[in-house]
Amino acid sequence: MSFKRLLLVKPSGRHGLSYAFDLIPTALEYIAATAEDIVENVTILDLEMEHRPFAEAVKESLTTMDPDLVGITMSATEHSEGLEIARLAKSHGALAVLGGYHPTAIPDELLSQPQVDLVVRGEGEITMRELVEKGGPQGVRGVSYRKKEQIIHNPDREFIENLDSLPFPARHLRRYAYGTKLLRDREYDVLTTSRGCFGRCTFCCEPTMSKGHQRFRSPENVMEEILRIVSFHDHKPLSIDVTDPQFLGRPERVERLCDLLAQHELDIRFGVKVRADSVAKHPDIVRKMIAVGVEGFEMGIESPNMEDIKSVSKGMSTDVHIQAVNNIKRWGGNAGGTFVIGLPEQTEDQILEFPTYAKRIGLTSTAYGIATPFPGTRFYEDLNAQGRIFETDWNRYDEMHSTFKSKHISSERIEELASICMARFWTVDMFIEKERMHLIRHASKRSLAKFIDEKMQELSFSIEIGSQLRNKNLGKHVLAVIEKSADPGVEGYTREVGVHHIIDMTLFLRLLGNQTVQLTVMSNGMAITSWILKTTRDGVEYIQVIPGKSDLNTINMDVDLNYFEFGGGRGLNIIDSIRIFGKMLASNRGIKKQPNMMRLLMAGGLELVVGYLKTSDRTENN
Repeated sequence: MSFKRLLLVKPSGRHGLSYAFDLIPTALEYIAATAEDIVENVTILDLEMEHRPFAEAVKESLTTMDPDLVGITMSATEHSEGLEIARLAKSHGALAVLGGYHPTAIPDELLSQPQVDLVVRGEGEITMRELVEKGGPQGVRGVSYRKKEQIIHNPDREFIENLDSLPFPARHLRRYAYGTKLLRDREYDVLTTSRGCFGRCTFCCEPTMSKGHQRFRSPENVMEEILRIVSFHDHKPLSIDVTDPQFLGRPERVERLCDLLAQHELDIRFGVKVRADSVAKHPDIVRKMIAVGVEGFEMGIESPNMEDIKSVSKGMSTDVHIQAVNNIKRWGGNAGGTFVIGLPEQTEDQILEFPTYAKRIGLTSTAYGIATPFPGTRFYEDLNAQGRIFETDWNRYDEMHSTFKSKHISSERIEELASICMARFWTVDMFIEKERMHLIRHASKRSLAKFIDEKMQELSFSIEIGSQLRNKNLGKHVLAVIEKSADPGVEGYTREVGVHHIIDMTLFLRLLGNQTVQLTVMSNGMAITSWILKTTRDGVEYIQVIPGKSDLNTINMDVDLNYFEFGGGRGLNIIDSIRIFGKMLASNRGIKKQPNMMRLLMAGGLELVVGYLKTSDRTENN
């Protein structure tokens, strides 16, 4: 007897660097699309999008839908929540099946729990369809299950070689409006154009899932889905995150897709993950990619030290990094790179060089993940055999917490170093350099209001992610970030490029005039770091970021960290904002400085109004 009512659940506990932009459960949408013609009903429940306790949302769905099979996709950080969802499903009389990277890696551990009936290993589409049709796991490849006291692993399922044979994800089943705070003026979606990766990186889950094998959809099939996505979003401006671990795995295919995209006038910004050696080798294809909207490139730099690269079997030489970045930035793309902190043999001094190296090779964005031995990886097996793994709570395997004993650095210090590296890279000059790429790409300057709004959204996003991951220690990490933000290189960069040549701030500067504006972050009454803006009516002479505070200013604003609450899960409300703003104004003492402060407020206010009117005009014209 087959299953008739299928409930697919994405837990709410997925977090960490790998999942910061993993918003839409397309894996479940693929399964739904594959199975919906053989069931009476299929529903996708995304608990990250629910505004109520997950148990309440699950119980309501179970009661309303009365499913006979509940499929749960799980990452390591959702281990506990996934098991609780399985318990709720089991108590309702439904079979609970777990799938994803985490269950594929530890099926025996999960099946030792009485609430777990089945585990789907590897790709889920065909396996789930057969499971639904047969009404049980017997003879279904890729399924593990418990029979009395014995755990049975059916043979592995062969990879789906013809990815074009799969239906597109069932976007029509979405119950939520997905979006990202970083791009509020665009709708958001995700796209998978290939599966697997030929890389053998020891810390990555892909070798476990794909066995070093990459499969590709045809460019024509991908193009058809892109047009479907555009139609699904009513032809509105879009941001699409491409999930492929290595988008340039077959370069000629990417070039063909670029040619197809060029035939349509689509307002889409794509973000892709690529290997640096592929980017370095194919500059002409990179140029085509940027021309059709591929603006963001994320590369696994990992480390500037070849010893680190070899230890994780990256299979790449560091000499390709500069060429890869140059190929991206030449046409205005954003060259992003990820680094791995806390590898067993790394020293603190080596890690502190990472942001310096990132700036030297020209990256415009970086992330620093703590080395995490995910189950099923060779990295985990090696460390476990050495007895170095001390963390047994899978929920902390998020690339933001230390989980094993390093040879030279304490676990607490490794977590601090991740924050320090972020602070040393994300200085003012990097934000402006990223904006310079926008100018190259689009041949037009954005307004100061738009620039500030975007940076405030990025800051809000970073604090939100930090609140989830650092919890009670967030305040300590924020202080470390601010202390390390002072950088003498900012002044030289801003003098050289001229901020006013990159950002449209003509009206703001005309009203503000000749000023030295200083914003100082305080802690317990002590000046930690100050940002200084030197302006004339015609431009920005320079920006400085200095430790402590300067007395040479015409406008001064102090912000004390004690005004804020970190890790409490509560954002600033309007009363908090007014109180903090009032304290900033009060710090601007002196008869001469108060009129200057009023000029700053007037210039900033008018800039915001003009920016809002321009945005409204563009919205109406669209």
